[in-house]
Amino acid sequence: MARGAWSWVERHGRITSETPGGRRFGYLGDGVCIGFPVGSLYGEPWMEIGDGTLIGRQVTLTAGLLPGLDLGPDPVLRIGRGCLIGWGSHVVAHQSVTIGDHVFVAPYAYITDQNHTYTELDRPIGCQPPRNQPVVIGAGCWIGAGAVVLPGTRLGRNVAVAGGSVVRGEFPDHCLVGGVPARILRCHDPEAGWTRPAAEDPGARSATR
Repeated sequence: MARGAWSWVERHGRITSETPGGRRFGYLGDGVCIGFPVGSLYGEPWMEIGDGTLIGRQVTLTAGLLPGLDLGPDPVLRIGRGCLIGWGSHVVAHQSVTIGDHVFVAPYAYITDQNHTYTELDRPIGCQPPRNQPVVIGAGCWIGAGAVVLPGTRLGRNVAVAGGSVVRGEFPDHCLVGGVPARILRCHDPEAGWTRPAAEDPGARSATR
């Protein structure tokens, strides 16, 4: 009986374009479902989520530093069509986070466009002013479980990010990246197929610069 009651709560707690919670979003496409229970959720008027995207349970989606802020006329968080955001993940946007179509994010990933600065040595780091840098995740990417995507990251199309990686910088289409910090592990060349960068190749090292 308890399981049945919880199933009822889950079904009726979901957010879709047809529920009252869905009307708060800037755009919530057809077939979108945000699972219950939801993590932190605020700044919905500055979020656009494309048709058919599924957001797992306990996922945090935020736009802005705090609830109730006026973030201007443009969307801050854009998630494309046919995406899947896995259980317990966080997508935290302050300036601009754009996730392309058909991006799959495994559980407990963290994506953000903001980080604290560290310019005042005698002031707690958490109290120092943050800095924003837009994040773009290209269509067709896969973000592995527990990966962290930091401000300023730009992933091309169909990039695979290994679980547990810490990603910052720009990466081209059709590559596999991984590590802390993430670097290109393999990339696809139309003529040579899948190749590994040479150890001395700058592209084989971290792309965080």
